[in-house]
Amino acid sequence: MSTATSTRRAVFPFTAVIGQEDMKLALILNVIDPKIGGVMIMGDRGTGKSTTIRALADLLPEISVVENDPFNREPQDPEVKREYEGQSIPKGTMKVPMVDLPLGATEDRVCGTIDIEKALSEGVKAFEPGLLAKANRGLLYVDEVNLLDDHLVDVLLDSAASGRNTVEREGISIRHPAQFVLIGSGNPEEGELRPQLLDRFGMHAEIRTVKDPVQRVQIVEQRSEFDQDPDAFLAKYDAEQKALQDKIVSAQQRLKDVTIDKEYKLQVSQVCSELDVDGLRGDIVSNRAAKALAAYEGRTEVTLDDIQTVIALCLRHRLRKDPLESIDSGYKVEKTFGNVFGVTIPDPSTNGRTPVGAR
Repeated sequence: MSTATSTRRAVFPFTAVIGQEDMKLALILNVIDPKIGGVMIMGDRGTGKSTTIRALADLLPEISVVENDPFNREPQDPEVKREYEGQSIPKGTMKVPMVDLPLGATEDRVCGTIDIEKALSEGVKAFEPGLLAKANRGLLYVDEVNLLDDHLVDVLLDSAASGRNTVEREGISIRHPAQFVLIGSGNPEEGELRPQLLDRFGMHAEIRTVKDPVQRVQIVEQRSEFDQDPDAFLAKYDAEQKALQDKIVSAQQRLKDVTIDKEYKLQVSQVCSELDVDGLRGDIVSNRAAKALAAYEGRTEVTLDDIQTVIALCLRHRLRKDPLESIDSGYKVEKTFGNVFGVTIPDPSTNGRTPVGAR
């Protein structure tokens, strides 16, 4: 490890996070397949959203980059090879970037700026990279995304979907790679995201404050132990962290070989149709997430359980809101899934079970 790594601030280990299984699963699946389209995490304040997201970034293995490259590009990138034609490419490694987007950020700060004066006087494209450049090949986290300006949310979602960021000013245009996993979090009490923006997030996890007193005490004690001696606490979870890191890397490599049965695809689309989900994003994301879960579990074929585990997380935020309906959206998805796939879904009101997508 380099000196920079050893002096880095200690981050709470991902494997030590208690509960919040939906959030953890959604984050892991998006890391395995970033094309799922990111995660929206809605829940109460103080439920460990930021802690878990930073822990995930810290868990991931280092990536190979071109040294001092503002976009964290990999040395094998065709654009890099063209730029360095006939020269040796300086190579290095870095932790997967984790960028926090502040609520007050301007569009220039997010997208980057072009120095027009320098461009006109010196004839060069003087570009000052923004947060999207810094987040390339990493995670971009927006806390309280429901309070962010809608226009900025649109910019983030467009870049996340296309993998590119374009900055145009006074006839000068610059494009650069911006491939990242977009993670948004918020508290429903402070307002919902517009449905057309919410739909652009691949998965949606709802988290609640832990009610069990024993588990609450366990979380408090665990946090105190970490704060008192981070190194000793991290050492305790070192083996688990390494095992999970290896599992994620293996899943990323296995993903391309995972298949899903045509009949399952038809049934997933039937669920989306019966739930009156607009567009085809729900179908695509459900298939992708199920494949990522199969890869994570070490398989190359999607099972019924894979689909059942992810379908509420992929569809619950795409349902049309009915103010008169009291049924939880996650349970509504599961109930429709049960009808289409011929699976019995227990009623949570009678047996105390919490639906998969609504823990």
